[in-house]
Amino acid sequence: MKTIALVYYSGSGATHHMAEAIAQGAKTQPGIQVMRYRITGEDIQNGRFSDPDLFASLQQADAIFFGSPTYMGGPAAQFKAFADASSDSWSGQGWRNKLAAGFTVGGSLGGEQDSTLNYLFVLAMQHGMVWVGMDMPNGYDDKSINPMGRQLGASGHTPTGQLSDADLKTAAHLGQRVAALLHPQPVVTGAPVPSLA
Repeated sequence: MKTIALVYYSGSGATHHMAEAIAQGAKTQPGIQVMRYRITGEDIQNGRFSDPDLFASLQQADAIFFGSPTYMGGPAAQFKAFADASSDSWSGQGWRNKLAAGFTVGGSLGGEQDSTLNYLFVLAMQHGMVWVGMDMPNGYDDKSINPMGRQLGASGHTPTGQLSDADLKTAAHLGQRVAALLHPQPVVTGAPVPSLA
């Protein structure tokens, strides 16, 4: 059994709905269990995030999704507090070689969601993780998977708090992709590797 952990903050609930779609997508693959952890304000005392049990669980996970709404062009402070607290895992490289992916929701189409996804990507790189992005170009309409054309991760936008079906399908697709990558894939061999000499 492989474990995918979802660690995210959601203020209005939209990022939570995206996390649920990721979990549903991941569970379409056999042998996958999903652990969800929604960061709350109560997790942060005197400006510091603390939950030793969470970090112990993340050590055991095979993949970790990071998620945050995009606030003022970046991740929410609550998520950032979690990221800062992950330094103990960083110093021991406890997440090294785990798969990582990210998701975010913003209030407008161009609401700087890329900045948040870049932050999540850099967090994963600090930990020596292997980042998994989208493998779908946008479909050039608002009803297809990845309608916003972001390759770095799943993103959605909602001025009303309701995510579109396309945004939820995008999230589910990324969940399914990460879950599929946790299972060994046969290596296809064909032509010999070209010489670099």
